[in-house]
Amino acid sequence: MGNLPGGRAHFPIAARETTTVQHILDAIQADDTSAEDFANLELPQSYRAVTVHKDEVDMFEGIASKDKDPRKSLHVDEVPLPELGPGEAFVAVMASAINYNTVWTSIFEPVSTFGFLERYGRESSFGARHNLDYHIVGSDLSGVVLAVGPGVTKWKAGDRVVAHCLSVELEAPDGHNDTMMDPSQRIWGFETNFGGLADVAMVKANQLMPKPEHLTWEEAASPGLVNCTAYRQLVSANGGNMKQGDNVLIWGASGGLGGFATQYALNGGANPICVVSNEEKAQIVRNMGAEMVINRSELAPQFWNEEGTKQNPKEWQRFGKAIRELTGGEDIDIVFEHPGRETFGASVYVTRKGGTITTCASTTGFMHEYDNRYLWMNLKKIISSHFANYRESWEANRLIAQAKIHPTLSRTYKLEDTGQAALDVHHNKHQGKVGVLCLSPEEGLGVKNAELREQHIDKINLFRGI
Repeated sequence: MGNLPGGRAHFPIAARETTTVQHILDAIQADDTSAEDFANLELPQSYRAVTVHKDEVDMFEGIASKDKDPRKSLHVDEVPLPELGPGEAFVAVMASAINYNTVWTSIFEPVSTFGFLERYGRESSFGARHNLDYHIVGSDLSGVVLAVGPGVTKWKAGDRVVAHCLSVELEAPDGHNDTMMDPSQRIWGFETNFGGLADVAMVKANQLMPKPEHLTWEEAASPGLVNCTAYRQLVSANGGNMKQGDNVLIWGASGGLGGFATQYALNGGANPICVVSNEEKAQIVRNMGAEMVINRSELAPQFWNEEGTKQNPKEWQRFGKAIRELTGGEDIDIVFEHPGRETFGASVYVTRKGGTITTCASTTGFMHEYDNRYLWMNLKKIISSHFANYRESWEANRLIAQAKIHPTLSRTYKLEDTGQAALDVHHNKHQGKVGVLCLSPEEGLGVKNAELREQHIDKINLFRGI
């Protein structure tokens, strides 16, 4: 059938490429492959990747967001290996994971991500590599370095790694105090191409971090985006700056973000007040160690009218009363906000005088509404938080490697089932984090520190219900 514009191929993988990829997998699974052996491996000219297509951005026009089906827009294509630039690395991806940004990409909301790729393409000749008629998605990975570009000295072929999703150029001064402030800051696999839902990924070398070796490939891949996001939003001085004794309201406390926020609150001596949607999720956070839990299916707060056009302050008050019944009369010091539109008015209301609402994501809607009197007259603060800088990401991954914070993986899919995985996240049918096997042929591989794993196996498996 030949290649479509931009190099996207729609024909079976060539035997030579299959053999090359198999040689890479064999080297990874062998115990005695040296760094020199990895450096001498032949790179595939093409590889499998999950993509969205530029000529399909209007496919869901006129369809309600909840009815848009990622299974129709996410494709597994054979794509050419891009040119490797200075400061970059190719990684053989053993496993990846699903984040809300992949869901947004797949339903082309709030905007098509091809606009991000086009803007990147105008910046430089290296940026132009990303501006294709297909977008390889995915912002998490665990795997093995295959090759590094000029100027990379910290990492080498054969290193077992995970990647955070902050992509920056760092040519402007703005980002040198906090890399999230770099004007060229992007989220890899969302605002860049060549993401992690693939057999091979291309990353900035400064995205790489050591793989936690007590975890499997799929477990190690799953914390990435959400763990680092939760760390900055709640723990870092750039976010909530949480301290011991703080009352922390955590929306979706058993979810991808909330599962890590709950762990950070517990580890940091704070008091998490965990909001969940059903009893199964309530039991998960109790098993994590949380004692104060609000089950929305039981409390049934109706923050909005049926039309979704007007909020009900009396329901904010009822929600605040439920919180104070748990805390012994105390209000919330920090709100860990990510649902957005549905909950934001209540979040502002229940925060104590001088307290903080930290916000990211807005999974229920980006247009927030709240009564400014409760913010302004009570000196509350709203702090925006977006992913994490390199240092924050490194610290968050270090805590995973030390088994002080644990992955929240609940289920793993094969690469060809990524559309179904994204649909499950889109419809909130998941717990914690949903993983995807890429090169890894099965679950359970990649562990090198079995002793540490055994010490924490119950926490590692908590979200699986094992």
